Amino acid sequence: MKGIILAAGKGSQLYPMTWAVSKPLLPVYDKPMIYYPLAILLQAGIREILIIIPPGEEGPFYRLLGSGERFGVKILYEVQETPRGIANALIIGEKFVGNDNVCLVLGDNIFYSPNISDYIRKAMTNKKGASIFRYYVKNSLAFRVVELDAEGNVFSLEEKPKRPRSHFAVPGLYFYDNTVIEIVHGLKPSERGELEITDVNKAYFLRGELHVITFDQQLIWLDIRT
Repeated sequence: MKGIILAAGKGSQLYPMTWAVSKPLLPVYDKPMIYYPLAILLQAGIREILIIIPPGEEGPFYRLLGSGERFGVKILYEVQETPRGIANALIIGEKFVGNDNVCLVLGDNIFYSPNISDYIRKAMTNKKGASIFRYYVKNSLAFRVVELDAEGNVFSLEEKPKRPRSHFAVPGLYFYDNTVIEIVHGLKPSERGELEITDVNKAYFLRGELHVITFDQQLIWLDIRT
């Protein structure tokens, strides 16, 4: 399995801090923000990682992470010239992914739990289809939302809905089989001109191949945007 970290956002919600420093390089407690998603991939046993970065940020990222040798991994970099949505990361990383499955994690999402490895292993046991997560939030307006039926099956998926049907948000951690490359090439941009990761998940849902794993409330999930 390959790993992709999407770390190309402008960080406009954090201005003026991100005028000078790329958002994933800002410190969170005692380490740069990007160390947290990188740790997720390391705990998944992934050793080939592509980091998608903003234009002009090659130097700072490479000074921090280099080739990945000191982490025991191989790190490559690609630039996302223009923000085109989360799913666009899979198009940028198509050659990198090759024939492998892939884990995509957002560079501004932090997951903290002594049991995080258990969740990762559970997601990776599904060799076919997609595995995503859900996490209870009081206000789900700002998030991608998943609704399950009484039997625990996916009933609906929504992209930042105005009237959410669920209090369960979908965090920025996704495990996909290799058919995701075919799926993203078939996507059409949303009204905001982006390739939405929710549309990728909907494609797996329609195939009956979308697995949803619930994070318990002992796990801490932080979306730095909010």
